[in-house]
Amino acid sequence: MERIGSARNFNIVPLLGVIAGCALALSVHVAAATPPDPLEQGAALLRQGDLKGAEEAAKKAIHLRPSSAEAHHLLGVVLFQARKPTEAADAFLHALKLKPGYAEALNDLAEVYLAQGKSVEAEQTLARAIEADPKQADSYLDLAKLRLQRRDETGAKKLYQDLLKVMPAQQDALFELATLYDNLGDIKAARDTLNRLTKANPKHANAWYLNGRIAERNNELAEAAYAYKQAIAAKPDLVDAHYNLGFLYRSQNKPHEAEREFLEVLRYRPEYAEAHMNLGVIYTSLSQLEDAERAYERAVSLKPDYAEAHYNLGVFYELHRKDMPKALAQYRKYRELGGRDDRVERIVGSTFR
Repeated sequence: MERIGSARNFNIVPLLGVIAGCALALSVHVAAATPPDPLEQGAALLRQGDLKGAEEAAKKAIHLRPSSAEAHHLLGVVLFQARKPTEAADAFLHALKLKPGYAEALNDLAEVYLAQGKSVEAEQTLARAIEADPKQADSYLDLAKLRLQRRDETGAKKLYQDLLKVMPAQQDALFELATLYDNLGDIKAARDTLNRLTKANPKHANAWYLNGRIAERNNELAEAAYAYKQAIAAKPDLVDAHYNLGFLYRSQNKPHEAEREFLEVLRYRPEYAEAHMNLGVIYTSLSQLEDAERAYERAVSLKPDYAEAHYNLGVFYELHRKDMPKALAQYRKYRELGGRDDRVERIVGSTFR
């Protein structure tokens, strides 16, 4: 859709007049306010969520300028948001009849086709949008997503690469391409692409997070921790980065640092059972047994099918509370959930038969 400008200013026009034959006086005539442009009005109402008002304004714009492709396009956008896909498609098609190379209308028409389950028509329309405007980034990204849905990774990769040829720093393309490389097992290409992205935008939290995951999988723990910290600096509420960093610290026997990260997880997502379970492990190692018991019990309360938490709570009751009945109850639940452990079998296996 074309950028809708701000409302026009009033025009003030000075007039000189002669009064009583010789006396001069300066009068100021204020021109009538320019009537608001219904196209601008419609766009503003759409941004405000007033779909009924936006539809009326778009139809008024069409009435005043029947050959305005932009007005028909606006009507299509409004109708689509109003859950009227068939009417929206008609409006977009009318806009394209008036302006065949209207890339934004083509892209939006493809969205309607997708909503209607017409994936073939959507792909064809997105391809037309790219041909009409090689810098229409949304069209590349949407078409690549469709290719991935039908497992055409090669086609999707080419679309991302083609977009990056015309827009080398397009961040969505860089991130999606890096993710695709990672999924395909091409770690070097994934990292190179992520490095391009973080160079273009050092605050791209998801890029740093993915870099951290790749480094962690390769057992490059220092690099992983650095990447997770960068992700958190860019987006402090990125829960998964806090969780993974906490898990790294826990594996490196840094309990206080790990505790800090898991508490951050719970600050943003109190129902995160895995974070509670990990805090139980940490508090047990620090001999903070009351805190450990609360954390384990909270984990199994939030996620009753969490086998590992039941196992850890059983160990806690057995070794730190010397309460075998409670331990056996947790081990029994662990077994019911499919957990298998030789130690559990030796101690209480007979109780499960």
